[in-house]
Amino acid sequence: MTLVSFGLMAVSCVKDDDGNGKDMSFDWGNYREATSKSVSGVNKVFEYTPAPGQFINIESELATAQDAADYVYSKISDEQFVSLGAFGGYVVVGFDHSIPNASAINSVNEYDLYVGGNSYKGNSEPGIVYVMKDSNGNGLPDDTWYELKGSEYGNEGTVQDYEITYFKPEDNKSVKWEDSLGESGVVDYNEYHTQRTYYPTWITADSYKLKGTRLKSNMVYEEPIYTYLEYAWGYSDNFGGDLDKVNNRFKIDNAIDSDGNSVKLAFVDFVKVQTGVNAKGGWIGELSTEFFGAGDAHL
Repeated sequence: MTLVSFGLMAVSCVKDDDGNGKDMSFDWGNYREATSKSVSGVNKVFEYTPAPGQFINIESELATAQDAADYVYSKISDEQFVSLGAFGGYVVVGFDHSIPNASAINSVNEYDLYVGGNSYKGNSEPGIVYVMKDSNGNGLPDDTWYELKGSEYGNEGTVQDYEITYFKPEDNKSVKWEDSLGESGVVDYNEYHTQRTYYPTWITADSYKLKGTRLKSNMVYEEPIYTYLEYAWGYSDNFGGDLDKVNNRFKIDNAIDSDGNSVKLAFVDFVKVQTGVNAKGGWIGELSTEFFGAGDAHL
């Protein structure tokens, strides 16, 4: 075994014909090496498309999608959170270097990514994490998303390719929704958050559709308390087994395609986090994943 410097990460690995410890059975095309100036966290927010929710528009009414992305970058740079709203709301972020898969360099550090949330015992609002490699090398998240499989994948109650449509309310109050299972409901306007509307102001359409993996609700009610139970592992903003202080940690090795097949990724360049549960708890409102940032666990 030989100790090899891999970007800013020292790993114990077996050298191969690459000479730098990379397993060449993986595709390393368009890999961006970390440098001495690299940071672990987000260096760009590409998109912020939350679902409606009580924490949306809470500080200001944003006019454009770029305003929304800039808002998220400002918040997480100040170590504050943004809400992704009800089911399906998401954020897309990137980094100043590619984040390598530990398995592709035979690293003893099994975790590759972290995503920050504000979960605590009895309050898990799980987010699904997706990753993308910049296959075409254009610096944009326009290639293929892969879900990072968590403990609930394939379980009864987990729905793949779930779709939900939110409708702009005429009175700017409660937001109605309909889903691909023929169900409908409301994101309730409440007395605790009285901004003009919970519908994202930079979305001008009268309705918009969000799609992703929906987990079985983790909400239980024991009067007068609503509790959101944690899942075992594999989700952001989740008080689970992969929680390290405020960050949940993830393995690129858990990437799967849309058919559930494992995908062999040497590295990733973009991360998407999406609210994974459609539930609400009475006066406390809708379940909504909170996002504090994401980054390279190796750094």
